[in-house]
Amino acid sequence: MIKDFILPDIGEGVVECELVEWLVQEGDTVVEDQPIADVMTDKALVQIPAPNAGVITKLHYAKGEIAKVHAPLYSVDITEEGQAAQNDTAVASVSGAGMTAESESAQATNTETNTETNTVTIGSGVTIEEFLLPDIGEGIVECELVEWLVNEGDMVVEDQPIADVMTDKALVQIPAIKSGKIAKLHYRKGQLARVHEPLFAIEVVSDVVSVNASELSDTNTTVANASVTTNEFVPQGKALASPAVRRLARSLDIDISTVVGSGKNGRVYKEDVERHQTGGAAALSTASNSVSTPEPAAQPTAAVENTQVKGQADRVEPIKGVRAVMAKMMMESVSTIPHFTYCEEFDLTDLVALRESMKKKYSSDELKLTMMPFFMKSMSLALAQFPDMNSRVNADCSEQTYLASHNIGMAVDSKVGLLVPNVKDVQDKTILEVAAEITRLTNAARSGRVSPADLKGGSISISNIGALGGTVATPIINKPEVAIVALGKLQVLPRFNEKGEVEARKIMQVSWSGDHRVIDGGTIARFCNLWKLYLEQPQEMLLAMQ
Repeated sequence: MIKDFILPDIGEGVVECELVEWLVQEGDTVVEDQPIADVMTDKALVQIPAPNAGVITKLHYAKGEIAKVHAPLYSVDITEEGQAAQNDTAVASVSGAGMTAESESAQATNTETNTETNTVTIGSGVTIEEFLLPDIGEGIVECELVEWLVNEGDMVVEDQPIADVMTDKALVQIPAIKSGKIAKLHYRKGQLARVHEPLFAIEVVSDVVSVNASELSDTNTTVANASVTTNEFVPQGKALASPAVRRLARSLDIDISTVVGSGKNGRVYKEDVERHQTGGAAALSTASNSVSTPEPAAQPTAAVENTQVKGQADRVEPIKGVRAVMAKMMMESVSTIPHFTYCEEFDLTDLVALRESMKKKYSSDELKLTMMPFFMKSMSLALAQFPDMNSRVNADCSEQTYLASHNIGMAVDSKVGLLVPNVKDVQDKTILEVAAEITRLTNAARSGRVSPADLKGGSISISNIGALGGTVATPIINKPEVAIVALGKLQVLPRFNEKGEVEARKIMQVSWSGDHRVIDGGTIARFCNLWKLYLEQPQEMLLAMQ
């Protein structure tokens, strides 16, 4: 008996999928549950198993073609009469994304850990699905549960943020891949969650036939569906993308093979296509090579230890998250870059007056006109004259790269530790545009929700220690940058004017650290003098703008 296998409704509104790979050929004899094909939906890589034993008589699609839901995928000659009476609509099992030979061990782990779900009810009933923490990349095997954004019993919708987790690289927000009710949260705030293990359980309502979980090749459909943001943007040749993303690229007349994919193995998402259309792909490609840190050492997972000493308890806690990253970066910077410091005094009396006159007119909730936009814009003008300050060197200091973009970073004391987001392309922005971007980045960083893209690609950094009361510092360079400046607090101090009279002036001390391999004292002094001119005489800064 020849029977067509009808591609089932895989859920979540998926109406078509790409035929990624046939795992059999016409004429092959297959057994029940044998994998037949890999197909790619908008959400995940799905493996289609054989619901019946028999001989494959026809494969209805070629590799790379788009298969339609509720249409025949392949035909099979069923040899057993008992099986022929089964329903014509087969149910596909959904496996985690990238379920290849190199991830078989992860699949085994998923099957082993998901013991709570013995039966998957796919029908009018409710299914409890375990969300497995996905592989976020870069060798990360665990992350800290920073904050639950929902409670057990809450109803959530698809793409609603569920949790914030902190890896060694960045803060990652985990969204819901389905609508439903949160059944269980498997970790407490501050605990370490393991990759490929359940993070939370969700009750979802299904609307197709009922099958036993043992018949599914992998019930953990959620591993591949987590839309997390990682730090790597992988250029690629032949694009890996879902049909919907390919359709979007075609509608925008974009060659999808030229789009930089942010997903695992360089998979292209809709956001990547939209970013490419607006010209952001080049910036992301550059960003992927910047502010890289060495792979962090494994973090201790032991519980906090208390030592009783004379009636008092010492507390030992592991260094995790942003603090661990900062420790690695600072050690790497100090041990590989010969630092030298240069200090100068700025008289900002006129700039303060200019800013005060503009603040009431231009400040809003989305734009805070602080002193920082003026510092950044004037610095960009000076960088155009001194490209050594906006460069980086390779590991063995045999090449120096002069960066076209002035991506100026600013240190922010956030709730998760010190973060240094940067304003991209300051050379092309107005002071008000820089101010708006600083406001956005500051709010995001202080809440701990700054995106990895905003933390990458910096070319030079500003540390505003004066906000906490300091005057002079010896800042450590944010490798692979070659210079950083610390701004001291603004003080009202007595100074002599041109007539020899003592006046009250608004004075700030600035402290530079430079990479002495490529920057000498004369270069940093001349650069700082030009920057000082623009800040002490704002009219000079305005005249220098193009």
